[in-house]
Amino acid sequence: MYPYLLFDLDGTLTDPKEGICKSVQYALKCMGIEEPDLDKLEPYIGPPLKDSFMQFHGLSEEDAEKAISHYRVRFKDTGIFENMLYPGVEELLSACVACGSVLAIASSKPEVFVKRILEHFGIAGYFTVVVGSELNGVRGRKEEVVEEALHQLHMLRGETLTTQNTAMIGDRIFDLQGAEMNGIAAIGVSFGYAPEGELEAAQAVYIADTVEQLQAYLTKEGCA
Repeated sequence: MYPYLLFDLDGTLTDPKEGICKSVQYALKCMGIEEPDLDKLEPYIGPPLKDSFMQFHGLSEEDAEKAISHYRVRFKDTGIFENMLYPGVEELLSACVACGSVLAIASSKPEVFVKRILEHFGIAGYFTVVVGSELNGVRGRKEEVVEEALHQLHMLRGETLTTQNTAMIGDRIFDLQGAEMNGIAAIGVSFGYAPEGELEAAQAVYIADTVEQLQAYLTKEGCA
């Protein structure tokens, strides 16, 4: 059991495909790019948006910033709620808290959106710390988000957080790399949006194929 658990949000606790992909589709259309197939936009789930617009559709840095602005027009009130908890997530969080673990969110999504989503699904109360990126681009890298979450946990609890007592749980390589760069354990979930083989290549200490498997692993010492 890890006393401290950092969770990614998109693709780990929630399935955000519809909201993210439709908002990306809208942003691309505003930039003169038509993409009718939402499945082709799945790679946008997880990485920072700016990087994705530049990598997947060849936008310049300046145009990527414009695309993000268009994305947020649709996402902030519509796409944000085109989302759902994976079945079993609330039971997972409840079990981890019952075991005595302190939970945090470390998401690349803007923190203001993260908090609205947690409140919308009624799970905000499970988390002692919630960290995301800022709308102005601050903490745009996953490792920066993880670093800030660890800093806040350290300030609250006074403990040194290491691979022995802290784990980051996420569905993409960015989550696992963020954990490694900050000296904590990395746990992957294959039910999210990682391409085949990505989590294995990132050398996660454990990969859960279901929410139930993740709960069993995180509470394996038999907590009530």
